[in-house]
Amino acid sequence: MNKKPENLDELLDSCDTLMLDMDGTLLDLAYDNFMWMERIPSAYAHAKEVSEEAARDHLYATFKRLEGKLNWYCLDHWSEELELDVVALHREQNGRIGFLPGAKKFLENVADHHVKLLLVTNSHQHTLDLKHEVTDITDYFDGVYTSHELGHAKEDQPFWHELQKAEGFDSARTVFVDDNVSVLQSARDFGVGMLLHITRPDTGKAASPHEDFTGIEGVGELT
Repeated sequence: MNKKPENLDELLDSCDTLMLDMDGTLLDLAYDNFMWMERIPSAYAHAKEVSEEAARDHLYATFKRLEGKLNWYCLDHWSEELELDVVALHREQNGRIGFLPGAKKFLENVADHHVKLLLVTNSHQHTLDLKHEVTDITDYFDGVYTSHELGHAKEDQPFWHELQKAEGFDSARTVFVDDNVSVLQSARDFGVGMLLHITRPDTGKAASPHEDFTGIEGVGELT
Protein backbone atom coordinates (compact mmCIF):
# COMPACT_ATOMS: atom_id res chain seq x y z
CA MET A 1 0.00 0.00 0.00
CA ASN A 2 1.79 3.09 -1.26
CA LYS A 3 -0.51 5.67 0.25
CA LYS A 4 -2.72 6.00 3.25
CA PRO A 5 -6.34 5.05 2.43
CA GLU A 6 -8.75 7.92 2.87
CA ASN A 7 -11.46 5.82 4.49
CA LEU A 8 -12.63 2.29 5.16
CA ASP A 9 -14.31 1.89 1.78
CA GLU A 10 -11.08 2.69 -0.06
CA LEU A 11 -9.18 0.23 2.12
CA LEU A 12 -11.63 -2.62 1.65
CA ASP A 13 -12.22 -2.04 -2.05
CA SER A 14 -8.54 -2.87 -2.57
CA CYS A 15 -8.65 -6.30 -0.96
CA ASP A 16 -10.39 -9.64 -0.60
CA THR A 17 -8.76 -10.45 2.73
CA LEU A 18 -8.06 -8.10 5.64
CA MET A 19 -5.63 -9.41 8.24
CA LEU A 20 -5.36 -7.57 11.53
CA ASP A 21 -2.90 -7.88 14.38
CA MET A 22 -4.41 -7.64 17.86
CA ASP A 23 -2.11 -6.02 20.45
CA GLY A 24 -1.16 -2.52 19.37
CA THR A 25 -3.46 -2.62 16.34
CA LEU A 26 -6.88 -3.22 17.88
CA LEU A 27 -6.15 -3.39 21.60
CA ASP A 28 -4.15 -0.80 23.51
CA LEU A 29 -0.55 -1.97 23.92
CA ALA A 30 -0.43 0.04 27.15
CA TYR A 31 -1.73 -3.05 28.98
CA ASP A 32 1.03 -5.31 27.68
CA ASN A 33 3.71 -2.70 28.23
CA PHE A 34 2.53 -2.22 31.82
CA MET A 35 2.57 -5.97 32.45
CA TRP A 36 6.05 -6.66 31.09
CA MET A 37 7.76 -3.41 32.02
CA GLU A 38 6.22 -2.88 35.46
CA ARG A 39 3.94 -5.52 36.98
CA ILE A 40 5.94 -8.66 36.20
CA PRO A 41 9.29 -7.10 37.24
CA SER A 42 7.62 -5.97 40.47
CA ALA A 43 6.28 -9.47 41.18
CA TYR A 44 9.67 -10.97 40.32
CA ALA A 45 11.45 -8.56 42.67
CA HIS A 46 9.08 -9.51 45.50
CA ALA A 47 9.43 -13.26 44.83
CA LYS A 48 13.23 -13.17 44.59
CA GLU A 49 13.69 -10.59 47.34
CA VAL A 50 15.68 -8.22 45.17
CA SER A 51 15.19 -4.55 44.37
CA GLU A 52 12.79 -3.61 41.59
CA GLU A 53 15.65 -1.92 39.77
CA ALA A 54 17.69 -5.14 39.85
CA ALA A 55 14.65 -7.14 38.75
CA ARG A 56 13.99 -4.82 35.82
CA ASP A 57 17.61 -4.90 34.69
CA HIS A 58 17.69 -8.69 34.80
CA LEU A 59 14.32 -9.22 33.14
CA TYR A 60 14.75 -6.64 30.41
CA ALA A 61 18.00 -8.35 29.37
CA THR A 62 16.31 -11.76 29.54
CA PHE A 63 13.38 -10.57 27.44
CA LYS A 64 15.69 -9.00 24.87
CA ARG A 65 17.44 -12.29 24.18
CA LEU A 66 14.20 -13.88 22.99
CA GLU A 67 12.60 -10.87 21.32
CA GLY A 68 10.67 -11.83 18.21
CA LYS A 69 10.94 -15.58 18.92
CA LEU A 70 7.99 -17.84 19.65
CA ASN A 71 8.87 -18.24 23.34
CA TRP A 72 8.99 -14.47 23.75
CA TYR A 73 5.21 -14.49 23.36
CA CYS A 74 4.61 -17.64 25.44
CA LEU A 75 3.15 -17.14 28.91
CA ASP A 76 3.85 -20.77 29.82
CA HIS A 77 7.53 -20.25 29.01
CA TRP A 78 7.76 -17.16 31.18
CA SER A 79 5.85 -18.75 34.05
CA GLU A 80 8.43 -21.54 34.09
CA GLU A 81 11.43 -19.30 33.44
CA LEU A 82 10.53 -16.72 36.09
CA GLU A 83 8.86 -19.11 38.55
CA LEU A 84 5.79 -16.87 38.58
CA ASP A 85 2.15 -17.44 37.66
CA VAL A 86 2.31 -15.04 34.72
CA VAL A 87 -1.24 -15.87 33.60
CA ALA A 88 -2.61 -14.99 37.04
CA LEU A 89 -0.68 -11.72 37.03
CA HIS A 90 -2.23 -10.84 33.66
CA ARG A 91 -5.71 -11.68 34.91
CA GLU A 92 -5.16 -9.58 38.03
CA GLN A 93 -4.73 -6.51 35.79
CA ASN A 94 -7.46 -7.27 33.23
CA GLY A 95 -9.18 -3.96 33.94
CA ARG A 96 -6.42 -2.35 31.89
CA ILE A 97 -7.39 -4.26 28.74
CA GLY A 98 -9.25 -2.18 26.18
CA PHE A 99 -9.67 -1.26 22.54
CA LEU A 100 -7.59 1.46 20.95
CA PRO A 101 -9.58 4.58 20.05
CA GLY A 102 -12.09 3.81 17.29
CA ALA A 103 -10.96 0.19 16.89
CA LYS A 104 -14.23 -1.41 18.03
CA LYS A 105 -16.23 0.81 15.67
CA PHE A 106 -13.80 -0.08 12.89
CA LEU A 107 -14.46 -3.80 13.42
CA GLU A 108 -18.20 -3.21 13.47
CA ASN A 109 -18.00 -1.31 10.19
CA VAL A 110 -15.84 -3.95 8.51
CA ALA A 111 -18.57 -6.49 9.23
CA ASP A 112 -20.80 -4.66 6.72
CA HIS A 113 -18.35 -5.38 3.88
CA HIS A 114 -17.73 -8.58 1.96
CA VAL A 115 -14.11 -9.23 2.83
CA LYS A 116 -12.61 -12.10 4.78
CA LEU A 117 -11.48 -10.75 8.14
CA LEU A 118 -8.69 -12.61 9.93
CA LEU A 119 -7.11 -12.00 13.32
CA VAL A 120 -3.41 -12.81 12.97
CA THR A 121 -1.59 -12.53 16.27
CA ASN A 122 1.57 -13.48 18.11
CA SER A 123 -0.45 -13.43 21.31
CA HIS A 124 -0.29 -16.61 23.37
CA GLN A 125 -3.60 -18.47 23.64
CA HIS A 126 -3.88 -17.67 27.36
CA THR A 127 -3.60 -13.96 26.62
CA LEU A 128 -6.00 -14.19 23.70
CA ASP A 129 -8.56 -15.97 25.86
CA LEU A 130 -8.26 -13.35 28.59
CA LYS A 131 -8.58 -10.46 26.16
CA HIS A 132 -11.57 -12.08 24.49
CA GLU A 133 -13.24 -12.44 27.91
CA VAL A 134 -12.92 -8.68 28.39
CA THR A 135 -13.58 -7.43 24.84
CA ASP A 136 -15.28 -10.25 22.85
CA ILE A 137 -12.68 -9.47 20.19
CA THR A 138 -12.62 -12.81 18.38
CA ASP A 139 -16.36 -12.59 17.68
CA TYR A 140 -15.65 -10.07 14.91
CA PHE A 141 -13.47 -12.40 12.83
CA ASP A 142 -13.98 -15.07 10.20
CA GLY A 143 -10.79 -16.78 11.38
CA VAL A 144 -8.30 -16.46 14.23
CA TYR A 145 -4.67 -17.55 13.93
CA THR A 146 -2.02 -17.45 16.65
CA SER A 147 1.69 -17.94 16.20
CA HIS A 148 1.62 -20.80 18.70
CA GLU A 149 -1.08 -22.58 16.72
CA LEU A 150 0.98 -22.30 13.52
CA GLY A 151 4.25 -23.08 15.28
CA HIS A 152 6.15 -19.93 14.32
CA ALA A 153 6.22 -16.24 15.25
CA LYS A 154 4.95 -13.78 12.64
CA GLU A 155 8.50 -12.48 12.28
CA ASP A 156 9.45 -15.80 10.64
CA GLN A 157 8.63 -16.83 7.07
CA PRO A 158 7.25 -20.28 7.99
CA PHE A 159 4.38 -18.52 9.80
CA TRP A 160 3.16 -17.02 6.53
CA HIS A 161 3.55 -20.29 4.65
CA GLU A 162 1.44 -22.09 7.26
CA LEU A 163 -1.15 -19.33 7.17
CA GLN A 164 -1.23 -19.56 3.38
CA LYS A 165 -1.85 -23.31 3.62
CA ALA A 166 -4.72 -22.70 6.04
CA GLU A 167 -6.44 -19.84 4.21
CA GLY A 168 -5.25 -19.84 0.60
CA PHE A 169 -5.34 -16.04 0.48
CA ASP A 170 -4.29 -14.05 -2.56
CA SER A 171 -1.26 -12.09 -1.33
CA ALA A 172 -1.76 -9.36 -3.91
CA ARG A 173 -5.34 -8.83 -2.71
CA THR A 174 -4.56 -8.93 1.00
CA VAL A 175 -4.22 -6.00 3.40
CA PHE A 176 -2.27 -6.66 6.60
CA VAL A 177 -2.22 -4.16 9.49
CA ASP A 178 0.30 -4.39 12.36
CA ASP A 179 2.28 -2.14 14.69
CA ASN A 180 5.41 -4.30 14.63
CA VAL A 181 7.83 -3.28 11.89
CA SER A 182 9.68 -6.62 11.98
CA VAL A 183 6.40 -8.43 11.39
CA LEU A 184 5.48 -6.11 8.54
CA GLN A 185 8.87 -6.73 6.96
CA SER A 186 8.28 -10.47 7.20
CA ALA A 187 4.84 -10.14 5.61
CA ARG A 188 6.33 -8.03 2.82
CA ASP A 189 9.07 -10.61 2.22
CA PHE A 190 6.38 -13.26 1.88
CA GLY A 191 4.60 -11.16 -0.72
CA VAL A 192 1.66 -9.59 1.08
CA GLY A 193 0.85 -6.74 -1.24
CA MET A 194 -0.71 -4.10 0.99
CA LEU A 195 0.68 -3.22 4.41
CA LEU A 196 -0.32 -0.61 6.98
CA HIS A 197 1.75 0.34 10.02
CA ILE A 198 0.04 1.43 13.24
CA THR A 199 2.21 4.24 14.55
CA ARG A 200 0.59 4.73 17.98
CA PRO A 201 -0.05 1.28 19.44
CA ASP A 202 0.19 2.51 23.06
CA THR A 203 -2.08 5.43 23.96
CA GLY A 204 0.36 6.43 26.68
CA LYS A 205 3.11 7.11 24.15
CA ALA A 206 3.63 9.33 21.12
CA ALA A 207 3.24 8.07 17.56
CA SER A 208 6.35 6.51 16.00
CA PRO A 209 6.16 6.39 12.18
CA HIS A 210 8.51 4.26 10.11
CA GLU A 211 9.81 5.39 6.74
CA ASP A 212 9.44 1.96 5.12
CA PHE A 213 5.69 1.62 5.61
CA THR A 214 2.53 3.64 5.13
CA GLY A 215 1.39 4.58 8.61
CA ILE A 216 -1.77 5.54 10.44
CA GLU A 217 -1.98 6.29 14.15
CA GLY A 218 -4.81 3.81 14.50
CA VAL A 219 -7.55 2.03 12.57
CA GLY A 220 -10.01 4.48 14.11
CA GLU A 221 -8.80 7.01 11.54
CA LEU A 222 -10.58 4.97 8.86
CA THR A 223 -14.00 4.74 10.48
